[in-house]
Amino acid sequence: MRFEHVNHYTAGPDTVLAMLTTSGFRDQVCAKQGALDHDVDIKGAGPGAVVLIARTQSLEGAPSLATKVVGDTVRIVQREEWRTATEADFAMEIPGKPGRLDGGIVLRDNGDGTTDQLFAGDVKANVPLVGKKLEQMISSILERALVKEGQVGASWLADGPS
Repeated sequence: MRFEHVNHYTAGPDTVLAMLTTSGFRDQVCAKQGALDHDVDIKGAGPGAVVLIARTQSLEGAPSLATKVVGDTVRIVQREEWRTATEADFAMEIPGKPGRLDGGIVLRDNGDGTTDQLFAGDVKANVPLVGKKLEQMISSILERALVKEGQVGASWLADGPS
């Protein structure tokens, strides 16, 4: 299943990349996403940086199909490898469970002091009979998580780190 999402920021790509590769920012994002626990590991800065985030999320309120497949909580591992100042490989997986997203992130300079952070990829859940429903559920969870990341990012850029 194809997945796409855009976060809009009022800063240039260099500033956005600096934010995205700051552990304090990632800690705030995990808190906003309601992570029960999380670990952030960032190696490097700018092009070449690798961001690894592992967090546990509650599935309270999720469809019963989701809790039957993965349980009441889910461990999500997110990896970004910044190949250039504006492009990264992006992956999210649920270790030991079916379902993952593989794709990329592009920071697009809009030429007016703003940047769009474009996520695009493919969600896959290799489970007979219910794979498509799981893909839709994973896409929905990812969409909500990235909206919250965008909210934290907008505040971070407007007010500075808190």
